[in-house]
Amino acid sequence: MNHKENKPEKSLLIGPELYSLPALQAAPLLLGQHLVRRTEDGEIRCRIVETESYGGVEDKGSHASGGRRTARTDVMFREGGTIYIYLIYGMYHCLNVVTAGEGDPHAVLIRAVEPLTAGDAGLMRSYRGAAARNPAGLSGGPGKLCRALRIDKSLNGLRLDNGDSPLRLEQGDEPKDLDIVQAPRINIPYAEEYARLPWRFYLRSNPYVSVKDKLEQPFIWN
Repeated sequence: MNHKENKPEKSLLIGPELYSLPALQAAPLLLGQHLVRRTEDGEIRCRIVETESYGGVEDKGSHASGGRRTARTDVMFREGGTIYIYLIYGMYHCLNVVTAGEGDPHAVLIRAVEPLTAGDAGLMRSYRGAAARNPAGLSGGPGKLCRALRIDKSLNGLRLDNGDSPLRLEQGDEPKDLDIVQAPRINIPYAEEYARLPWRFYLRSNPYVSVKDKLEQPFIWN
């Protein structure tokens, strides 16, 4: 399989300022940023178009709710910029960006990405398989994007701010120039009073977004 790497003329890793923020502040700022995956077939570059915030020990939707620190959640307690990957339903991997300071378990779930070029889309489609019949089917959903990017638990605990990492984050669009909306997170009824908080953020009308909420609200920057 021949896939030419799509390296920009100038690429800059996301700086520590974003990773140091609480998840609720970091989640909209991650929209438009470039996720870069190095594979044996070449680099895949894509733009983040949907995120969910999981905001620390008080958030009943978080794996670290109440300060739970287990073998799985230990990565969430590390310094912001760490990769947190977990498995759901025994078959789907989910990619998270750990944020905030060490010992304060915040994470942003990456729910959807958009390939930057036709070459990126082609390689993602070859990994995703026949299920990728449309943009959302390719990488609209945490499990789908992980399959399309060959992301699994072998990347758990690595850093996104290391240029040599097989998975890294680089600067992309200016988030404040994007048309961002917010809505409740997906499939977390167990989160009780936190279940309906509008802590999911996505680009309005983007075809790669996993679920568009009829009650979406424009996101207003503070």
